[in-house]
Amino acid sequence: MKNSYPIVLMPDKIGYVVYVPDFNINTEGDTLTEAIEMARDAIGLVGIELEDRKEQLPSPTAMNEVQKENDGDIVTLVDVDFAEYRRQNDMRPVRRSVTLPSWLNEAAKKSGINISEVLQKALKEELGVNR
Repeated sequence: MKNSYPIVLMPDKIGYVVYVPDFNINTEGDTLTEAIEMARDAIGLVGIELEDRKEQLPSPTAMNEVQKENDGDIVTLVDVDFAEYRRQNDMRPVRRSVTLPSWLNEAAKKSGINISEVLQKALKEELGVNR
């Protein structure tokens, strides 16, 4: 599910403090861009946590209902795709059956090679994923 939530960016000595009223959470970033990214990440994290507990995600507050504390505060929207956030951050191990020639398996064992680690590295390289 994808949605857009209002955030309040409050200038600080260095960067911005971010308040997300619909989730009642704070985060921060050294730059405006980083602060917005951190808000998206915080919303995504709390959102999938709520989903995992079978709780309802909050409905976004209308922009004109969001209160600023100071004149310099910025109110804007941040879009979050909770399904995509989950896909990108789900690091649970998944058991897969892999078929190797016996001689290759024995050679890997003798060399102390972790086959799962090598497979992950090869898949990341093949897919162009740097995580």
